[in-house]
Amino acid sequence: MTPDGLTMCSSKYGPKETMDRLVAAVTSRGMAILARIDHAAGAAKVGLALRSTEVVLFGNARAGTPLMQAAQTMGIDLPLKALVWQDEVGSTWLAYNDPTWLAQRHDALIGMERSLGAMTDALAAVAKEARRRPDRA
Repeated sequence: MTPDGLTMCSSKYGPKETMDRLVAAVTSRGMAILARIDHAAGAAKVGLALRSTEVVLFGNARAGTPLMQAAQTMGIDLPLKALVWQDEVGSTWLAYNDPTWLAQRHDALIGMERSLGAMTDALAAVAKEARRRPDRA
């Protein structure tokens, strides 16, 4: 089951490589990495086991600020974030919130179509780059 507003896709790479590739794809497009959170490492510090689970927060103030100007509550969901994890059968997954779903949640859709479209396209592009091998000619 996929939670509402979440885009999930499988990766051909392991969790660490998928996250490293995602970070590289994000930064190559001029977005800033604001935090990288390793939940599995946090769990291990308190003696608990958790399969590889990592979140990255990233963004671009030019893209996010207009959304927060439309609805300051968007600040709870920005910057953008992506989750990479390994499931119980060893598959790697990448997930992120759909920007239009976030804007709808905060009643910030009107006049934001262009910005939301650009964010959605950027997220899809970095997710694709992070999880798929390049086509071979």
